[in-house]
Amino acid sequence: MAEDPSPTEVFALLDDEYARALLAATSHRPMTATELSNDCDMSLSTVYRRLGALEDCGLVTARTQIADDGHHVDVYDAQMDELTVRLTEGTFDVSLSVESKTHEFADALVDLWEGL
Repeated sequence: MAEDPSPTEVFALLDDEYARALLAATSHRPMTATELSNDCDMSLSTVYRRLGALEDCGLVTARTQIADDGHHVDVYDAQMDELTVRLTEGTFDVSLSVESKTHEFADALVDLWEGL
């Protein structure tokens, strides 16, 4: 993510029960919009609207998954490991920390290499 999301956008999303439910659900495992609609008991249009807003803030990412039959579907995955809010001299600063899967694999490879 190029820059941290604006505090206003993040506060609005975290105040929304649907966005919170989608963020919580995708923190367990990547899920399709249909799975999220069923698991979170909300309409697909609501799911897609909230996922779009969550993506815009960098809180979830979508990736295309191709099935054996050639069809494709987007799966959504939470990207928020830590959200820090600071109030300094009347200004809110929101900082989003994302732990990338690539970083985790790199750490595992270094641990393996050092163990040889």
